[in-house]
Amino acid sequence: MTYTTLKALHILSMILLFGTGLGSAYYKWMADRSGNVVHIAVTNRHVVLADWIFTTPTVIFQPISGLWMVYLAGLPMTTPWIAASFFLYFLAGACWLPVVWLQIRMQKIAQKAAAETTPLPAAYWRMARWWFWLGVPAFTSMVAVVVLMVFKHLPGVES
Repeated sequence: MTYTTLKALHILSMILLFGTGLGSAYYKWMADRSGNVVHIAVTNRHVVLADWIFTTPTVIFQPISGLWMVYLAGLPMTTPWIAASFFLYFLAGACWLPVVWLQIRMQKIAQKAAAETTPLPAAYWRMARWWFWLGVPAFTSMVAVVVLMVFKHLPGVES
């Protein structure tokens, strides 16, 4: 595979990762704000599904394709923008893993509350706050990674 083809796939994967994450966060946050338990339950189910279908494969593909491009470009991992990108990516991942667990828990809690036509318990709302605040450093880190991807300099390779 050529560097350019791999770069195109890497960028498309990042768009999918970024877009799914931002879209899911927006719809979940808005559903939670509505207070409608059935709407919250359905949205949580879709957010968890979107993570499995879209986010998880791109989370796996991003570092693989990134490392492959680093190899093709012949750059050391100690190159500052590469090291910073991987640090930020793993910081985002360290936030994302608990978010996934929280989403699954919140989905089950909301589903139960919707089935029993009861309000969401306080535990749901505590988890929702954690979910939101874990998303802040994850999102910020991913924005920084995209900036590093765009503004990097590769000697002898067209960016």
